[in-house]
Amino acid sequence: MTDTARRRGRPSGRTGTDLLSTAREVFLERGFGGTTMDEVAARARISKASLYREHPSKDALFAAVVRDWADAGRDAMRPHLDRLVAADDVRGGLADLAGVMRAGVLSPDVLNMRRLVTGEARRLPEVAAGYLDASWERNVRALADALAALAERGRLRIGDPAAAADQFTWLVLGAPLNRCLLTGTDGAGDAAPVADAVDLFLARYGPGVPQVS
Repeated sequence: MTDTARRRGRPSGRTGTDLLSTAREVFLERGFGGTTMDEVAARARISKASLYREHPSKDALFAAVVRDWADAGRDAMRPHLDRLVAADDVRGGLADLAGVMRAGVLSPDVLNMRRLVTGEARRLPEVAAGYLDASWERNVRALADALAALAERGRLRIGDPAAAADQFTWLVLGAPLNRCLLTGTDGAGDAAPVADAVDLFLARYGPGVPQVS
């Protein structure tokens, strides 16, 4: 076999989003401080020079990894919010959505990324702020739009959909998310019901509840 044939038979190195996926694996395994550009390049099967051409520093690579992760989940909530808006049973729709929110945010992958970003937030505040806006706050804004649509149909009574969306999110996620982040566990075993959170939300925003100006 000629050298040219051997070169053609080698697996190509990773670039673009595949490279970012590889870098994310290394960051999650070793943390930011323990990750080196040498290891990322080796795992991606590219030269360090090629890695630096795409991402000129470890900080830049980290920022790109975080953006890519947020972008990948950008529309994950959309079908669930569409089902909520179309639901005949609003309480049931909210309970289903709450379950989806817990399963997503308390999953090991999401928790680990939150921990990774939080660990570098003071040093790279713009990365953390971008992640917050593109993930958590984007989903809260999308939920606000869904709640506003339900209010327009008379299914809820909401004067400030943005505030209501923020409150629903924290009712559903606040306690278990805090517990997971502070104990280093994931949410797989958190079977706490969402019914109480939904009922409390509806006690404030149900269709028969007068709104406070």
